[in-house]
Amino acid sequence: MKDESTGKFSVHLSFEEVRLPPFEDILILGKKCPQGKIGVYKSFELLIPNEFETFEIEDEIIEAIFVNKRILKKIDKNKIITILREKVFPYVSASEILKVDFKLRIFYDSVKGEF
Repeated sequence: MKDESTGKFSVHLSFEEVRLPPFEDILILGKKCPQGKIGVYKSFELLIPNEFETFEIEDEIIEAIFVNKRILKKIDKNKIITILREKVFPYVSASEILKVDFKLRIFYDSVKGEF
């Protein structure tokens, strides 16, 4: 006996513009990520040459981080690594690449001087 029921389907669709690279601030590479540090570095040099600085990390899980040079003009790399080590590294697995939005705002309480 042939089933004469009708099938139905539903599609939920969304899309957005993609920019290359698909992140702007910081990228964290796990030690076992398939692309590897050299592969990611070469990709960056093709897509956006001389825009990111690479730092090797001494950690069980993290191999390296890529930091946008515009951030490094505002804050020291060691301070960035300290923040990432405390707030982000605990959530990274060895096989992944993690994108970090690092929005830095610098402010002063007061600036005094004479005219």
